[in-house]
Amino acid sequence: MQSQVQEAGIFSAYLKPSFFCELMNRGEALPEALQLVQDRLSQFDIKELRHRTSNAETQLYRLGITFTVYSDREAIDRVLPFDVIPRVLTADEWAFIEKGVQQRVKAINLFLWDIYHDRKILQDGIIPADLVLKNANYCQAMVGVDVPGGVYVHINGTDLIRDRSGQFLVLEDNARTPSGVSYVIENRHMMLRLMPDLASGMPLRSVEDYGLRLHRALCDVAPEGVTNPQVVLLSPGIYNSAYFEHVFLAREMGVPLVEGRDLLVENNHVYMRTVAGLRPVHSIYRRIDDAFLDPLAFNPESLLGVPGLVEAYRQGNVTIANALGTGVADDKAVYAYMPRIIRYYLEEEPILGSVETHICAEPEGLAFTLANLEKLVVKPVGESGGYGLLIGPHATESELEEFRRRLTENPSNYISQPVIDLSVTPTLCDAGVEARHVDLRPFALTGKTTWVLPGGLSRVALRKGSLVVNSSQGGGSKDTWVMSV
Repeated sequence: MQSQVQEAGIFSAYLKPSFFCELMNRGEALPEALQLVQDRLSQFDIKELRHRTSNAETQLYRLGITFTVYSDREAIDRVLPFDVIPRVLTADEWAFIEKGVQQRVKAINLFLWDIYHDRKILQDGIIPADLVLKNANYCQAMVGVDVPGGVYVHINGTDLIRDRSGQFLVLEDNARTPSGVSYVIENRHMMLRLMPDLASGMPLRSVEDYGLRLHRALCDVAPEGVTNPQVVLLSPGIYNSAYFEHVFLAREMGVPLVEGRDLLVENNHVYMRTVAGLRPVHSIYRRIDDAFLDPLAFNPESLLGVPGLVEAYRQGNVTIANALGTGVADDKAVYAYMPRIIRYYLEEEPILGSVETHICAEPEGLAFTLANLEKLVVKPVGESGGYGLLIGPHATESELEEFRRRLTENPSNYISQPVIDLSVTPTLCDAGVEARHVDLRPFALTGKTTWVLPGGLSRVALRKGSLVVNSSQGGGSKDTWVMSV
């Protein structure tokens, strides 16, 4: 016998929350494209959705679409939980996001060029010099280096959220080695295989040409005078948490996937070892952190990098994407200055809003944070993946006291922000279809121009009430549908 929920359709027990709901509760007339998706989803029952979800998990595992959790000894390789109910964006919403991301990437590249050359923004007092020059991610080896086309951030991931009113806000930038784009593309493949009756005839923007555009962008920034550049993807190897993505992107671009031992530097030029001998390499999409990229320039104990690579790069004989030292631009404290950075370089108002941020390294920021700890989200500047943060309203008294101690002992390591009422979207859960919080990571590629992949990675907090969407913290993902009309 079917449950009452199944008999009445999957949305019968869906409680429209007070949050902005991407599909059901926008506080306005529902756009036609979203109404079409909602109507089609209403024709499914819970049992059928669970069956298709089970098939998705099986296929993901068989295809090797996994990520690694190093802290879990019993389940190292995991499938990123996939929800078969898509997250939908209208054409107008996407046009707004696209312009905002392109503006932000342009400003970030101008900022990076400046801090490694003239440092005018520091001289003019727009951003504190110590915040940049003493930043752990500031790379002295990049000072005075002229990167092709002035592009430092070739691949960028901008984490966006929506507040209670539906306004898009930038939560953070990912300008070093942003990950997750493989899930964007594979999620679409999965939806078309498992939910053809939902996707058929929908005016969806395609995500299929990401690999082609990534290769083109890397060719655009190859050293001057190279007519047929050799691109490679440099990976730390099979034990890296994102190794599946490395394999996926190399295949999508049609380029060799290499490790440090596959490359060598002679006379400040980079070569790849092949069965036919040494072959010149001109553009390297690296998925290795700065510190491990070249044992001669950074960590001498690194076995992952390529000796001499940094000097070859400084000499202009190879392009590295993303450039060294880009971590300054996605530092969580520098984030607070991004609106000023955009105005300084572009003489424009930021298209995408930012979350109010308090820098604990500054006395007033620390005082405000300590006085309002139970109301704020506190983040360590150098961490990612949802680790080491405090969500004040959900914290215990002992957790609050522990963070007061950390803030007092090392204030420069933290920033704080108000808790934002993240938007939600219908998600298949144990009890049926329920509202769960989501964010969005659009990916932008920059060569001669900046192109934004239509959609991005929608991460969903599967635990009820949770605001943490990271896969390492129990989050899942959805296919992101951008409507063309």
